[in-house]
Amino acid sequence: MNNLALRSLALAIAAAGSWSALPAFADGELVVYCNVQEEWCRPMVNAFEKASGIKVLMTRKSSGETYAQIKAEAANPRGDIWWGGTGDPHLQAAEEGLTEVYKSPKLAELQPWAVHIAETAKYRMVGIYSGALGYSYNTADLAKRKLGEPKCWADLIKPEFKGEVQVANPNSSGTSYTMLATLVQIMGEEKAFDYMKALHKNVNQYTKSGAAPARAVATGESLIGITFQHDAVTQVVGGAPVKVVSPCEGTGYEIGGMSIIKGAKNLENAKKWYDWALTPEAQGIAVGAKAYQVPSNKSAPTPPQAPKLGEIKLINYDFAKYGSSAERTRLLARWDKEVGALPK
Repeated sequence: MNNLALRSLALAIAAAGSWSALPAFADGELVVYCNVQEEWCRPMVNAFEKASGIKVLMTRKSSGETYAQIKAEAANPRGDIWWGGTGDPHLQAAEEGLTEVYKSPKLAELQPWAVHIAETAKYRMVGIYSGALGYSYNTADLAKRKLGEPKCWADLIKPEFKGEVQVANPNSSGTSYTMLATLVQIMGEEKAFDYMKALHKNVNQYTKSGAAPARAVATGESLIGITFQHDAVTQVVGGAPVKVVSPCEGTGYEIGGMSIIKGAKNLENAKKWYDWALTPEAQGIAVGAKAYQVPSNKSAPTPPQAPKLGEIKLINYDFAKYGSSAERTRLLARWDKEVGALPK
């Protein structure tokens, strides 16, 4: 194991030890809705169970699906904690009163961007990681087809990439909604929708999960996949012939969120998860899970392979506007009508 992985393991053990006085399952259960990949959800659950003695029931879905589920269950909440996924649906849920106000004592340990989004949400969510939007392509397939390297958003609508681009549906995927909001902020709304209509001609599939296109690129199922860059880095680290691209025009980014669900039946246990998940020990679990987001705790280990946000041309993403209920609902409805409904 390398030094970073060893440090991650040591941090996880320390986290477990700091809660070791609690008797096993003495405090009942906790229902977690997890939005990151299964390979990260599961070790988080296992570590928390060992650390707290609380039995965790976990469901993994995409962030858009989880938001819809929480909204549908509002009269009789089944979940307690919503962990992971892009911040926009967390912000919409906060505005709609679907999540609880909670100020963790760990806030002082977090990066300014994590605290800022908590303030924006009036403390109904908090930032747990960050990651830049982009795309990846299969270098072996590109060379075989003798195609030019795509370096910009504009390149993805070229005729030579017809049927070669994969991206998620923005209704189910926070990743793809971030793309939608990013393009609107870069190009202006009318030009952004013209772009997405042109892109539609090159899309081979709209997936449910935002990370799925990165896996499709790695396996050769798709030439290009639009995702958060850290999801593509996972494939690079795994040995796939993949190159990660930060588009030349600039790009948006996410602040992954965590929220306590309004009316949570296991509220005190949800607060325990919330505080624990903000510690460097818990956030260090990402390293072993091969998750390459930038963690929100200032002392948490950041994988060396993680995209360097300071070296990427990031836009000043307006989380307050594009995470609002009215704007998300309006943009998604317009996408459904003008892009999603187009024939293939």
